Amino acid sequence: MISTQEPIAKATSEQKKLIAINTPNKDIKEEFVQWITGDVNKRSTNDLTFEQANKLLTHLKVKPVAQDKDPFEYFDHENTQHKRILAQMYTLGWTKPGRNKNVPDMSLFAHWLKNKSPIKKPLKDMTPRQTSKVIFAFGKVVSHLFS
Repeated sequence: MISTQEPIAKATSEQKKLIAINTPNKDIKEEFVQWITGDVNKRSTNDLTFEQANKLLTHLKVKPVAQDKDPFEYFDHENTQHKRILAQMYTLGWTKPGRNKNVPDMSLFAHWLKNKSPIKKPLKDMTPRQTSKVIFAFGKVVSHLFS
């Protein structure tokens, strides 16, 4: 079975620093970590995901940290080869809720591109021939799901 689970981004050092600065003491910070994770065994900001850290920052009335966009997530909507990959993503169900409809989950595709693709570089940096190889390999993932 093919995993469609997104890799979990850990809290950044900037987030951890902001949490430490904005909590009165270590005990309170540990309690916040336990509360936000829902796990009494987790006490360190190192145990937080990126999303959990931002949720905690919001609770502390601190502006959440913006996540840098991964270059592997960039996509050219005018490129027919890239559109083909989009169609395959919809077929696999690699989508997430958007404003009015489900949209392709580019972080899932970026993870696949970095770890499983025959060409391990961002789509925007690939030649048409390299992109064709990626389309073929990604098509095998799709056909494996339905075989």
